[in-house]
Amino acid sequence: MSESKETPERTREKLRQEELKRNPTGNMNDAFNRTESGNLADLVGSLGWKGFGILILVIVIGFVLVSRFFK
Repeated sequence: MSESKETPERTREKLRQEELKRNPTGNMNDAFNRTESGNLADLVGSLGWKGFGILILVIVIGFVLVSRFFK
């Protein structure tokens, strides 16, 4: 696959792998901080628009069911 046809996901993963090789302890610190604050951009990027839409739908349905249960 040439550089010009590389998808953004592959580019991000390639950069992440290079960073991991150069600085493993810094990457571990980033991972700990990411779990504390959450990272919506990575979630959406990994799921895609269909997966993210389904996730939102499940959350909304769950919220409606819980609100009716406690009403």
